Amino acid sequence: MITLLFIILLTPGVLSSSTQVATIYPQDPALLIGSSLTATCSVNPDHGLHAGSLYWTLNGKRLPSSSYSVLSPTVLSVTLPRLSGSRQRSGDNLVCHNSAGHVLAGSCLYVGMPPEKPVNLTCWSRNTKDLTCKWAPGGQGETFIKTKYTLKYKLRWYGREKECEDYSAGQPYTCYIPRDLALFTPYEIWVEASNQLGTATSDVIYLDILDVVTTDPPADVHVSRVGELEDQLTVRWGTPPALKDFLFQAKYQIRYRLEDSTEWKVVDDVGNQTSCRLAGLRPGTVYFVQVRCNPVGILGSRKAGIWSDWSHPTAASTPHSERLLSGSCDSKAGQQNSTLRRDLKQFFGWVRKHAYGCSGMSIKLYDQWRVWLQKSHKTRNQVLQGDKS
Repeated sequence: MITLLFIILLTPGVLSSSTQVATIYPQDPALLIGSSLTATCSVNPDHGLHAGSLYWTLNGKRLPSSSYSVLSPTVLSVTLPRLSGSRQRSGDNLVCHNSAGHVLAGSCLYVGMPPEKPVNLTCWSRNTKDLTCKWAPGGQGETFIKTKYTLKYKLRWYGREKECEDYSAGQPYTCYIPRDLALFTPYEIWVEASNQLGTATSDVIYLDILDVVTTDPPADVHVSRVGELEDQLTVRWGTPPALKDFLFQAKYQIRYRLEDSTEWKVVDDVGNQTSCRLAGLRPGTVYFVQVRCNPVGILGSRKAGIWSDWSHPTAASTPHSERLLSGSCDSKAGQQNSTLRRDLKQFFGWVRKHAYGCSGMSIKLYDQWRVWLQKSHKTRNQVLQGDKS
């Protein structure tokens, strides 16, 4: 246990505007959690105050007199054992009062821990124009006192050290560098954490801006029906406009969900196409669809980029099934429909194993199958209606 014994001096009192009434020592100390502190309040003998008439408060709560010691007619001490972390970042308020409750002097106690090394430092550049970095505080992250984090960076082989200045990105432990970044040259980037009890520095990361590019979500996302095929939708989108002048090959992902569901299904293998056919959907159902982009190989970079945010959801509905609308009381027809659905499921099982993503082969075969299936249903319904008439 660390015990600190101090003799007082501090803030001007409030009983006199021209003469200092009392002082506390130590003034605004920084202490490790678990430390003990002895502080003193010394009153000006000209004011006729006796130390035995004074009392102490911590954060507005009166401290027990058993923790006091009258060191002289004008000096009263208080001992605070095994201090816990400060309740507020601005420090705990230790105050000396006279018998009437007036404040004579005060001191702020900063009780906490030194920062640990920041971890998980990552950065990304939106459209090669800027750089945003985020990190996590080391250890449990809680120091109980105000801790300052500073993001620093420099060109790896030359250039002077700079500090990131914009920490207003809306998220903690994040800093934004808006401009004046070099391409084709790696940077060294690190974070320093400091408070009144110590400092700590993260590991240094090395990156080229072109290797950490992300972009805006794909623009102009449109979702439409595929004729009267009741279980398909076509998705089309545009390439990110901010990268139209850059040489790169984009990768795209699509995700979609039912209107009344929160579970998304992701299509990973879209490749660099800007359209895709979604198949195997429910007839007569509203779907929400989103697309995102990963810019690969920006200006010759050999590393994959970073996925963009998802585009805003776009909604579309599949056509209603004619089988659901027309219906039939013929049990044999129902059995035939069940057989066809089973065969169709088997067919798509084969397609998924032998085709890739949104490939033209799977779509062409599926279109042929669906057209034949719908024609067979129309013919069957016409025969049934003719028999009834």
